[in-house]
Amino acid sequence: MSRSLKKGPYVDENLMKKVKKAIDAGEKNKSIKTWARSSTVTPEMVGFTFLVHNGKDFLNVYIDENMVGHKLGEFALTRKFVKHGGKMQKTEEKGTTALKPESKDSKK
Repeated sequence: MSRSLKKGPYVDENLMKKVKKAIDAGEKNKSIKTWARSSTVTPEMVGFTFLVHNGKDFLNVYIDENMVGHKLGEFALTRKFVKHGGKMQKTEEKGTTALKPESKDSKK
């Protein structure tokens, strides 16, 4: 068994305290605010909503079974996808391609 398997997944101590406190109080619908993006999602966290910091804002992340084993930061994107303008952009928005392939009949 390698050392990394012995250590187990990283979960921020303060975050686990907040989760255990919410479980004891029965407050699954309350959001838990965190900056710990590197924390691994554990089965105890399923059903909770976390407010994960993305560098600017806190984004709501609802945890379900499929997220167990992933990091919280994977679900709060830090970068905004910006579409670049131009002729190709306009044609993609309309649903057509920028360059229309010529048909075999038009070459004759």
